Amino acid sequence: MSQASGVAPRSGAARAAAGEETPLARTRRARRMYRVLCQRYPDAHCELNFTSALELLVATVLSAQTTDARVNLVTPVLFQRYRTAADYAAADRAELETIIASTGFYRAKADSLLKLGAALVERHDGQVPQRMQDLVALPGVGRKTANVVLGDAFGVPGITVDTHVGRLARRFGWTQESDPVRVEYAVAELIPKREWTMLSHVVIFHGRRTCHARRPACGACWVARWCPSYGEGETDPSAARKLVKGPIPVEQP
Repeated sequence: MSQASGVAPRSGAARAAAGEETPLARTRRARRMYRVLCQRYPDAHCELNFTSALELLVATVLSAQTTDARVNLVTPVLFQRYRTAADYAAADRAELETIIASTGFYRAKADSLLKLGAALVERHDGQVPQRMQDLVALPGVGRKTANVVLGDAFGVPGITVDTHVGRLARRFGWTQESDPVRVEYAVAELIPKREWTMLSHVVIFHGRRTCHARRPACGACWVARWCPSYGEGETDPSAARKLVKGPIPVEQP
């Protein structure tokens, strides 16, 4: 029986909860959880719609403090109106703000996009750079945004530490760090580099669909048996399944 049926955490999760887990045991547990999450979310992917590195960069900047779904409602018009970095650099601020207003903080985001377009034109001939150090030097771009672009536009492995990844990394007992950069480095020690981008996707999917911030669906969680935080949410399987967003596969490991 699994924890989804109400069984107490196994010894590995118990040791993690008690702070008695060795680094090797933590690595093995993290990799097992990652493999199971890949089985649970085989279609995990970046949920921002884009067709180019520039579109993904812009969409990720807009995604701050809002949902990917909200950004996806705005970007069709935005991407048709502004097709190049030069277009953003020369954009009319009022028009740009009107298009992106529903994403929130639109004045600051418009300012970032104007400066971002100008920086791309001036420093990179209008192209999105493919190196972390160049990306984070751009206006409005931090490591989270850079890792999204590197991983999903250029195929360069990166761990995107958004609110979901940070929350779940701590719940899973992978790290106790709260700073996103430190979370990124800590998780990177546990998972092979080639898996970093997909790791971000499956953890984000799990955070959005099952391991919610306020009421995680512990009783319907595929990785509950390895999670030291099991029991923070709803443990009754029937009640937990009602909390899960999206379809639930019939079989689980």
